[in-house]
Amino acid sequence: MSSHEQIEGDLTLYALGSLDAPASRVVEEHLAACVPCRNELAQLRGDMGLLGLSAMGPEPPSQARARLLNAIAREPRASRGSLLGAPRGTAMRWWILLPAVASLVMLSALLVLVRQNEALRQNMALMIAQSEQDRAYALRAQQVLAVITAPDALRVTLVAGNTRPQPQGKAIYTARTGSLVFLASNFAPVAEGKAYELWLVPANGEPPMAAGTFKPDSRGNASVLMPSVPKDTIAKAFAVTVEPEGGSAKATSPIVLSGGA
Repeated sequence: MSSHEQIEGDLTLYALGSLDAPASRVVEEHLAACVPCRNELAQLRGDMGLLGLSAMGPEPPSQARARLLNAIAREPRASRGSLLGAPRGTAMRWWILLPAVASLVMLSALLVLVRQNEALRQNMALMIAQSEQDRAYALRAQQVLAVITAPDALRVTLVAGNTRPQPQGKAIYTARTGSLVFLASNFAPVAEGKAYELWLVPANGEPPMAAGTFKPDSRGNASVLMPSVPKDTIAKAFAVTVEPEGGSAKATSPIVLSGGA
């Protein structure tokens, strides 16, 4: 029966599967009666498992890799049957195991790089999406600014009766491009399922055209930006009514406020 110190020196080789059958049986007989050696073997296998499973999870703890490498480096004895088929008692140099250990370390490093590349790819995708959204906002802002500053824009103020504070709407409209910006202030809240609807009244006598719905915020403010209006439609007036939340094809309620060109 081998001594405890001799068996302890072979545990790393046993964990790596580098002992032949007779030597493995000797280690197994010792393990059956030695709790410290069984615990040491479990620790070695656990550290090896962390390295092997790193492809499916986070990077293994650095102490696990260090324990495994230190255990191999401490191996002072001859393997009872090395991978090279050396006879019992022939000194096994620790560097025989270096290729396997190096492969584990390289695999771990490669997996870390793969995870980092995936994180970088996801960050790039988010940045591209954000950039596209910013461009859309910038384009919208340019369109609104073009309407507001257009020299040929029609500016109409819509007011209500003698209510206080007085609701007010400002329509800025360019017939040449069919571009419309409407700004509302001091509007009262609407009932559930209802919304204000803006109407453009054509100068050619055609029925009023729906130009978008809006709901005021807590301060009574709202806006309608760039609704779909046919180009070259000359406006005679603008008006606001209260309609179903989805909007109506024609006005179904009295005018809340209006203004003429």
